Amino acid sequence: MSVPFNFATSIESALQSAATSLELDLSLFAPEVRTADPRHGDFQANGVLPYAKRTQQNPRALGEKMLAALPAELLAEFDVAIAGPGFLNFTLKPATLDRWLTTYATEDSLREGARASQAEAGQTFIVDYSSPNTAKQMHVGHLRSIVIGEAICRLLDFAGAKVIRDNHIGDWGTGFGKLIWAYKRHLDAAALEADPLEEFERLYKVGNKAADEDESVLEAARQELVKLQGGDEENLAIWKRINEVSLEAFQKIYDQFGVKFDYTLGESFYNDKVGQVYQELSDLGLAEESEGALVVFHPEHPRFHKQPFLVRKSDGAANYASTDLATLLYRTEHFGADASIYVIDSRQSDHCEQLFLTAKKWFEKTNRKLPRLEHTSFGTVLGENNKPLKTRSGENIKLRDLIDEATERAAQLVATKSGELPADEQAKIAEIVGVGSVQYADLSQNRSSDYVFSWDKMISLEGNTAAYLLYAVARIHSIFRKLAIDPSDAAALAAADTLETPTELALARKLAKFPDALRAAVTPLRPHMLCLFLFELAGEFSAFYSADKVAVDEPNVRARRLRLCARTLLLLETGLHLLGLRTLKRM
Repeated sequence: MSVPFNFATSIESALQSAATSLELDLSLFAPEVRTADPRHGDFQANGVLPYAKRTQQNPRALGEKMLAALPAELLAEFDVAIAGPGFLNFTLKPATLDRWLTTYATEDSLREGARASQAEAGQTFIVDYSSPNTAKQMHVGHLRSIVIGEAICRLLDFAGAKVIRDNHIGDWGTGFGKLIWAYKRHLDAAALEADPLEEFERLYKVGNKAADEDESVLEAARQELVKLQGGDEENLAIWKRINEVSLEAFQKIYDQFGVKFDYTLGESFYNDKVGQVYQELSDLGLAEESEGALVVFHPEHPRFHKQPFLVRKSDGAANYASTDLATLLYRTEHFGADASIYVIDSRQSDHCEQLFLTAKKWFEKTNRKLPRLEHTSFGTVLGENNKPLKTRSGENIKLRDLIDEATERAAQLVATKSGELPADEQAKIAEIVGVGSVQYADLSQNRSSDYVFSWDKMISLEGNTAAYLLYAVARIHSIFRKLAIDPSDAAALAAADTLETPTELALARKLAKFPDALRAAVTPLRPHMLCLFLFELAGEFSAFYSADKVAVDEPNVRARRLRLCARTLLLLETGLHLLGLRTLKRM
């Protein structure tokens, strides 16, 4: 008998089938299956009560009818009871848990189960994240987009979506005129060789200050930009050099976070594509001239009826709106995107809403299919003063400096706990724990919220932290290492019999909730739901390991407890990898 990957969806399907057999109005009935309080079972279906109220029936009586109409296949997997006014509580039978643990024993089997049960499977998702400006160093303000965006990509891929990672860098615009002007006059070749982005940032400040103080410099900078946009060889060569070294520097940070983009299509890529946007929006009557600029009005919108969407500036130059509309069209036509996900901070909410509203009207008038457009917004990283995290001097903290400090702090923790390990191994562990701590501290927060960045809480073996979870993984590896068994060795677990003790059953029930955690993270694009599951799983494992000795003499008991260890390890490692973290076998 096969066992479903996601029990909640199998209950939903069974309840829909029962509702059909009872001739309920399916337009009014929703199963409303959710994870239950462990005291009442594993899952609870709450849809009977609202349906009974709408149709003026006795909810308890209707619940009894639903229970009687449930398919035999479902009743073979669950003990089902009615509670209160028609709530149906489902408790997985130990034999069902045994079969689930046996069936989903590898990452591949988990992936196959996810792809068979997730609505995102088979769809093409473009995920737009990171998107720094070239000629500038990435700082802490770029952190959330990188780690949240990468986790979303991995989750969607695991769920069966075709994921295309696009780094929509800022590599065009008026700032390059000032930068090129300063590059030609004030370049420090030695500084460029030592730290290119530091030198580019210095040159931009020099050019910007000079342009502010001298109108002739401002005009010269404008001319440098005109030459660049006109294809001047010298200026194009400087511009390409700036972008090449910028991308090289960015990739060093991306490598530490395990990020590799499929495409890096910056604003410059769309420079020759914005003309079509202007033309179509104008021809369709969606855009109009206003004070020399091209704008789109949305008079029906309660907030934007007096706030036009500027798609071309009065001097004829493109802006974010122009290139974003051109990007959206390109992604739809070139990549066949079913969904385009924008991992951008919440301060850009108005821009994204106007962008999506304009695109909807544009695509409707041109009979194009509009992909799902979603602004996956996130809050701000705050210091312990509850203000945006900055250095003491008020400057943005460079991302590379943040990673270096995290690694240094993790090294102190590793030296305290594992000082007997060789120095090179300690350094490797420290780097994984340090970077992982930065990632996990961000991902474990609801992305919509601001959060306070705290080193003491972040790099700790206590609480919902990367170090705690990485240590749990390493501890399970040590169990198998001491017994000279490979966690993936099915033969070593073959003698496992049916789960028996309360802590065995509690751990197995938590393991079987992985699909629900996955769905809760993937569908609304909220990685923190997976973080919460992993933290709770590690806690459940700790309770099991404290109560039930693994290395017992009885072969069947030993095998079933080793199987629980192996499955916990599998889900912890799989989950952490989905979040973008690297794991350790020794810590």
